[in-house]
Amino acid sequence: MRAAEPDILAEITAAVQRRLAQQPPPGDLESRAREAAAERVRGGSRSLRAALAQPGVRVIAECKRRSPSRGWLHEPFEPVKLARAYQAGGAAAVSVVTEPEFFAGDIGWVPVLRREVSLAVMRKDFLVSPRQLFESALLGADAVLLIARILPGTLLSEMLAVAGELGLETLVEVHDGADLERVLRLPAPLVGINARDLGTFRVDLDAAAELASRTPRDRVAVLESGISGPADVSALVQRGFRQFLVGEYLVRSGDPRATLAELLA
Repeated sequence: MRAAEPDILAEITAAVQRRLAQQPPPGDLESRAREAAAERVRGGSRSLRAALAQPGVRVIAECKRRSPSRGWLHEPFEPVKLARAYQAGGAAAVSVVTEPEFFAGDIGWVPVLRREVSLAVMRKDFLVSPRQLFESALLGADAVLLIARILPGTLLSEMLAVAGELGLETLVEVHDGADLERVLRLPAPLVGINARDLGTFRVDLDAAAELASRTPRDRVAVLESGISGPADVSALVQRGFRQFLVGEYLVRSGDPRATLAELLA
């Protein structure tokens, strides 16, 4: 009998929960987060949703240092240089992966990138607690990724509500039809369709496109992962999609600005 494959998403989520359990009491974290959120609004919010609604192909360009399946993507990793290149190349927004153990991320990148570029900055991590949303608001994130599969029961709706109170837009990620049906019952205007199954890390772009086609027109379907060149984008545009999140392909390229501009063309 073949051994069962490891569930990488479950491993990552368990590691995140262990780290949260080891953190000191939150103290006044929530009140400081709400103050920071109010200050961000006064300073001029950057809307991921509005950026994705602009005409043409729209790409959330990702700053990701490492992948559990592919290892180190580019060293030295210079997130500011990368984000500036994305902005120059026409990105709609910047996503930054902050999970430290499996992706070698750093939450400190969020405020730095928001200071260095004028695009909306989305924190991409494995968020399983409102505490992480308060942290995201303090860091200055404009948006966050929420993965439906790791937010069971009413936790997903609770996270959406807290994010809304903090002025954080949400990209809610799904992996299959059950995830999608559940998310469509909630007030989640931005739906991420991940072509990479985070359980096995296998990629199926056609399956993701089929799932995205089931997303109602009043939602924005963002196809995530699996883009490996302009041909992929062209084929998906012909199928009616125009919002994408692209990471590894851009990070590994020698010229992320030109590579992104080529995708957008």
